[in-house]
Amino acid sequence: MRHIKQPSDLILFLTVLILLSIGIVMVFSASCYYAMFPPFNNPYYFFTRQLIYAGLGLFTLFFFWRYYNYQHLKKWSGCLLITALILLTAVLIPGLGVEKLGAQRWLKMGSLSFQPSELAKLCLVIFTAYGLSRYPEKVFNFWRGILPYLLILGLAAGLIMKQPDLGTTVTLAGTIFIMLFVAGARIKHLAALATLGIGTVALAIWQEPYRLKRFLAFLNPEKDPAGSGWHILNSLLSLGSGGLLGTGLGQGRHSKFLYLPIREADFIFAVIGEELGFIGACLVIFLFLIFFWRGFRIAITSPDPFGSLLAAGIVGGIALQTIINIGVVTSTFPITGITLPFISFGGTSLVFTLAGVGILLNISRHTRRV
Repeated sequence: MRHIKQPSDLILFLTVLILLSIGIVMVFSASCYYAMFPPFNNPYYFFTRQLIYAGLGLFTLFFFWRYYNYQHLKKWSGCLLITALILLTAVLIPGLGVEKLGAQRWLKMGSLSFQPSELAKLCLVIFTAYGLSRYPEKVFNFWRGILPYLLILGLAAGLIMKQPDLGTTVTLAGTIFIMLFVAGARIKHLAALATLGIGTVALAIWQEPYRLKRFLAFLNPEKDPAGSGWHILNSLLSLGSGGLLGTGLGQGRHSKFLYLPIREADFIFAVIGEELGFIGACLVIFLFLIFFWRGFRIAITSPDPFGSLLAAGIVGGIALQTIINIGVVTSTFPITGITLPFISFGGTSLVFTLAGVGILLNISRHTRRV
């Protein structure tokens, strides 16, 4: 019986466009004053680059949505994974990798930079979705159905941790955990993996002095308000000073007077809270909830296991990243360098997140009617 394509999920697409538009406006608002000074000397520095990245991202979104059947990703899953691992290795080679703020996570591409870990997240999701859907019965067996993916995850995570980037590693591991759950892995295996994961994160925090300092600052930021507690306290002050309706677009004092660190990326949700207020922050969260609802709906109604697992991995990864970022800004989680999807400044992250949305929309064209 020939499968008839369904209309794409336009609610999800419009939600992403609204979030992307909010992000472009907020990146400009958060960065224009800061970018006036050296080394940028251009108030539109971050804004113009975000526009370029958004344009590239929308191009990839429409390509995977309209012109590339997601089923074709199966035959490229192995090549994509190998490419991602090679790039993750290359970024650690002196002379190839670019160091920023003490982390070596980027490859230079002319005037732009490329972050291989963002490609690796999408490639690992595609590879895992194909493997789990090809041999669905093996997921009940830990050694044959789960361990191979854990080894590949461990290799990718090890390379990312060398950069170092604990936040991306946690997001990637959590995404694969969600995919194993969706695939039907046994609860006892998932519980063991969760325990191992929590223990590994705790060990990673304990072994690195700067991570331990961040964690202790999270527990008691008032102990060192001008040092390790600076990020958390100013993030909370930004959120709280917005009140119900906010100070107004472009009128945020903490971001404009440079009290709030990394305001255009990791802490942009604090700028939203300050300038758009509680209502604006809730609107952004509501838009993300719509995105998650429509995304997991696509996963549930997908016509085949590969599409279902792929959709779950894409949406699950974006959901985890969103929860971690907002959790950090609201001092629910310790500080880690995770951006807010669709909104934060960040080229590679935005492009590959929108590419994932394009794949998601392509899957939606083949879903069952409900």
